[in-house]
Amino acid sequence: MTEVRAPGWRRRLALLLAAVAGPALAAGTLTASPAQAAPADDIRINEVVTTGNVNDSIELYNKGTATVDVSGWILKDDNNSSKYKIGSGTTLAPGAFRAFDVHGSFGLGSADKARLYLADGSTLVDSFSWSKHSDPSWSRCPDGTGDFRAAPLTLGAANNCAGGSTAPVAWPGSGSVTTADASNVFGKDLSGLVQEGGVMWGAQNSGKLWRLLPNGSGGWKPDTANGWTSGKTLRFPGGSGSPDSEGVTLTGSGSAGGVFVGSERNGDASGTSRLSVLRYDVSGTAGTLTATKEWNLTSDLPSVDSNLGFEGITWVPDSYLTGAGFKDESTGAAYDPNRYGAHTGGVFFVGVEGTAMVHGYVLQDSGTFTRVASFSSGMSAVMELEWEPQASRLWVVCDNTCDGQHRTMRVNGSGAFATTAVHDRPSGMSNFNNEGFAVAGADECVGGSKPVYWADDDNDSGHALRRGTVTC
Repeated sequence: MTEVRAPGWRRRLALLLAAVAGPALAAGTLTASPAQAAPADDIRINEVVTTGNVNDSIELYNKGTATVDVSGWILKDDNNSSKYKIGSGTTLAPGAFRAFDVHGSFGLGSADKARLYLADGSTLVDSFSWSKHSDPSWSRCPDGTGDFRAAPLTLGAANNCAGGSTAPVAWPGSGSVTTADASNVFGKDLSGLVQEGGVMWGAQNSGKLWRLLPNGSGGWKPDTANGWTSGKTLRFPGGSGSPDSEGVTLTGSGSAGGVFVGSERNGDASGTSRLSVLRYDVSGTAGTLTATKEWNLTSDLPSVDSNLGFEGITWVPDSYLTGAGFKDESTGAAYDPNRYGAHTGGVFFVGVEGTAMVHGYVLQDSGTFTRVASFSSGMSAVMELEWEPQASRLWVVCDNTCDGQHRTMRVNGSGAFATTAVHDRPSGMSNFNNEGFAVAGADECVGGSKPVYWADDDNDSGHALRRGTVTC
């Protein structure tokens, strides 16, 4: 990140402590209203957030079997004069979730209510009251029908009622970690990483992309050919702006198919969120790269602070997803790549720092997109995502907010990504502000281990890259 981050760490740490606490509240603390007649009764207040980075948010869920038009419906707190009107054309399909940021109309207090009314403003559909702030979220468990309880924040997706109970275990590799770059090569803000054989790609928050080569001692150095010596400046389509480039990934075509960068905002308008995936042609020699395509996903996701948006991005091939029985949340059926026409042959997964959520998107060649998955990371923030083909697992990485915790996920029997392990950082690595993580390919697996690399956003002790190992 390019801004001072300490206050954000404290907010996210508070969320983490609450998320792992997990037990339901004692009876009498929370109350919900009686149900109304169908189909309005199928729309339930499903999650409420009163504190943290996305405070004053109310999520609705359709527990029924028919789509419901909620245009013009009214959200209120405990004050009848406070009103948030849902926009025209807003519908909820069966099983759909939709979060509304109401802070522009009213705030949700420590002892308050969330109430949902029909468009007439007097017919109560659902309500929920509480006696203390969410910590981090008040969530129905199960969705749509259960009682409210404290749970991890999952706005716009199914509630995480398990509460993140997986116990951390030791790092699955050597505890030894060494620096992997020369002193003060990159400075601060080096973030996402992805390795492509003998090339490492690195995204820097200042709107820069690096192409790195082996330095001969297990680390990396800037490529000095074709204009890469100091990294290349990134621009949005048309040559404007300065993407806050946080994550980087490749598809099955490698860099020949373009390098894909996840950006949370335009640095030239830093107060406005712009959650985008950008494709760059890296074959030329010019010092500036202009995106050949932008998929702007901002309107499809719950609003977050402009500095708490996309942090990690990775790509998972369709072949794994179909073989594992991955469920497409947009259809409620098994994921069928043919449904989406020309695309990259896989799904892009993006991690949102402020909500700690991971979202999966099919990005079509036409520039359109479809969200096919949303799930909680189980941590207080997501800073990096990395797909490891050799082990068929998704790495979800947090920074020093979570003491450097890493989680691995795979598609479970229900067709959703679920945590398979929670790992502490290597014992020999300090609690750095690591925002990048890359795993070497299967070809580097020797004697049961292979290299992994981290990018330290703070450039601690003059080094932004570090090297460790993981079992393989």
